[in-house]
Amino acid sequence: MNERLSESVPGLYLPAWHRVALFFGAVILLLFASANEALAHAVAEGDKGYIQEITGIHLLSFVYLGAKHMATGYDHILFLFGVIFFLYKMKHIALYVTLFAIGHSTTMLLGVYFNIGINSYIIDAIIGLSVVYKALDNIGAFQRWLGFQPNTKHATLIFGLFHGFGLSTKIIEYDISPDGLIPNLLAFNVGVEIGQLLALGTILIVMGYWRRTTSFWRHAYTANVAMMCAGFILIGYQITGYFVS
Repeated sequence: MNERLSESVPGLYLPAWHRVALFFGAVILLLFASANEALAHAVAEGDKGYIQEITGIHLLSFVYLGAKHMATGYDHILFLFGVIFFLYKMKHIALYVTLFAIGHSTTMLLGVYFNIGINSYIIDAIIGLSVVYKALDNIGAFQRWLGFQPNTKHATLIFGLFHGFGLSTKIIEYDISPDGLIPNLLAFNVGVEIGQLLALGTILIVMGYWRRTTSFWRHAYTANVAMMCAGFILIGYQITGYFVS
C-alpha cells in the first residue's frame, strides 16, 4: 500500500505561483477560523452555558454536543484528511480511523475523569504539529531526510492521544456537574465518533470524485504543502496565544 507521493510521478510539482496562491489561501482561511472561538477545540458560548447549568444524565444533549464539536473542529478534520489522503481500501481507512478514535477516546475520558488538563494553547499547538507531521509523511519527507519511514499506525495512535487531551482540556474548563458525569462523557464521546464519521464520509465522497480525475496526482503535492502550511499557522497562532495570554 503506497501512502506517500513518489517523486517519479509525472506532473507532480506545480508552478511556484500555484503553491503561493494555495499558501495564502490557507493563511486567510485559518486566520478567519482562528478568530471564531466556536471552532477547533473551543465550545460555543451557548453550549458552554448549557453545560455549566445542567445536572444529571442528558445523553442526547451530550451526543449532539460531541458530534457538533468534532464536525466543526477543523484541526481534527485536517488531520483526518491527511491520514486518508492515500488510503484507497476501506479496511485500511477503517484501521487508521479506529486507531485515531481509540487514541482520542482514551485520553478524553481519562483526562476528564482524573481531571488531567494540559494548557489549551500547548495541546492545540501539538495538534497543529500532527497536521504538519502527516503532510510531511504524505510527501515522503521523512524518507528523504531520515532515510526511513516512521510507523504511520503508531503515529496515528499517538497523535490521537494528543487530540483526546485537547478535548478533555476544554471539557474540564467548563466544569461539568459530577452528577451523571460518566454517562454524559460516554455520550459525548459517542457524539464525537458520529461527528468524525460524518466528516470522514464527506471527505471520502470528495476524495472519491477527485481521485477519478487526472488532476489528483498533479495537485496532490500542493494539497499536502497547503495542509502543512495550515498546520504551521495553527502552531504559530497557539504559541502566540500562550505567550500573550
